[in-house]
Amino acid sequence: MKRLFLFITLLVVASIACNASQSQPSAATQPVETATSPTPALSADEGSQNEAGTSSSAFDSSKLGTVESDVTYCTVDGVALKMDVYYPFENRERFAATMFVHGGGWRKGDKSGGAGEMEFAELQQAGFLVVSVNYRLAPEYEFPAMIEDVKCAVRSLRAHADEYNLDPNRIGVFGSSAGGHLVAMLGTTDESAGFDVGEYLDQSSRVQAVVDMFGPVDLTAAVATDSETVQNAFGSFDLALASPVTYVSADDPPFLILHGEEDALVPIAQSEELLAKLQAAGVQAELVPVANAGHGFKPVSGQISPAREEIVQLTVTFFEEMLK
Repeated sequence: MKRLFLFITLLVVASIACNASQSQPSAATQPVETATSPTPALSADEGSQNEAGTSSSAFDSSKLGTVESDVTYCTVDGVALKMDVYYPFENRERFAATMFVHGGGWRKGDKSGGAGEMEFAELQQAGFLVVSVNYRLAPEYEFPAMIEDVKCAVRSLRAHADEYNLDPNRIGVFGSSAGGHLVAMLGTTDESAGFDVGEYLDQSSRVQAVVDMFGPVDLTAAVATDSETVQNAFGSFDLALASPVTYVSADDPPFLILHGEEDALVPIAQSEELLAKLQAAGVQAELVPVANAGHGFKPVSGQISPAREEIVQLTVTFFEEMLK
């Protein structure tokens, strides 16, 4: 009897152990808690399309139609470089941007004035974000300080694209005289030229459209007409390497060139040379000679043609066609 009881007891224990082992999964089949898969990163092209088509939540829409003065865009050796920002009047998904670079022989001038000032309000009205920049001036600072600064300005705009609600793929530049030289340099040089130094080096300084107003573009020839100004600004720097015509290549953006036919300071032959180089490289480029106009579109013998108001409209239309 004791043996039978012991046998039954052993059977019950074995059955309980077997059921317990079947109800508990092995380590190999334990459910694993998986992390949520990350959202795939956008490609460069997808990112650009997203930026171009989506308004930035970081943009303060109360700034529409206003002017923000003395914004620091870069700092070089303790020098704060300033720009003024003219916001368009209407909110859009992403603004195309236009940047003005003033003239003054690389030694004077200011972002608040110059030959491009008439364009500011019209571009603003047309829906562009407009910025006007200062840069370091001669003789305290010699070239390439000036081109390094305006390149930093372009990179800064891209780095703060969300803040300004701008499309980093649609940035145009315009400038007059020495500013025309600098915007032509922006249009023809890339990082390989060695002028990209300072802040925001993860951004490109290339631009998508250029309006050059009577800028010297071949300094090896321009030095003969105003050697003192060039000497003060460029010192011993190789003038060929400071000349936009040296860098022209097929991947340059479209150019609109405006130049007075009677310009005695920067002869129109300078712009004709740039036009020929650009067209030979297959770059879209147009030169509009301004009749009866001297340097700065000042009348020499009668009214200039096209008139100043028409020049403004030519500039606005060009940027609308190239950047929108």
